[in-house]
Amino acid sequence: MPNTLLFPQDLYDLAERVITENKAIGRKVAVAESCTGGLVCAALTEVPGSSAVLDRGFITYSNEAKQEQLGVPADIIDTLGAVSPATAWAMAQGAITHSRADVAVAISGIAGPDGGSEFKPVGTVVFARAERGEEDVNAEQKQLDGTGRAEIRHQAALIALELLLPGSE
Repeated sequence: MPNTLLFPQDLYDLAERVITENKAIGRKVAVAESCTGGLVCAALTEVPGSSAVLDRGFITYSNEAKQEQLGVPADIIDTLGAVSPATAWAMAQGAITHSRADVAVAISGIAGPDGGSEFKPVGTVVFARAERGEEDVNAEQKQLDGTGRAEIRHQAALIALELLLPGSE
């Protein structure tokens, strides 16, 4: 159990599992992050040997970045918002298209303390997972409870890492 100054132990341990289990089957991963701002990629790269698994990460915090880097259609964001299953789906698909990864996870959400609404309160986070060669992309919206922005981002990163484990769906 290496000492890490940057991450809580649960985040490091799960990132280590992602690296170990994907490396064992020769699978590459990519991550498209919005509200987590690179936290998932940073956790993965904290693990020695991560270069054998992590192909690349996209930190697409703005709507323009989602469109330019991942090819998310503007009409999806304009109609449904940046925090929607359709946007996360397009982000995950874009991460697969613009990488050499076998599997990609996308995260978009409202970490707070501001930005929430009646329909999408703070803690609303959407996750999507895409696999190369598969047409189906799984997207799911969750309501995370946390004591603040850092806790919501931490929970979101853990969920995203779980989705990168082999056998996750």
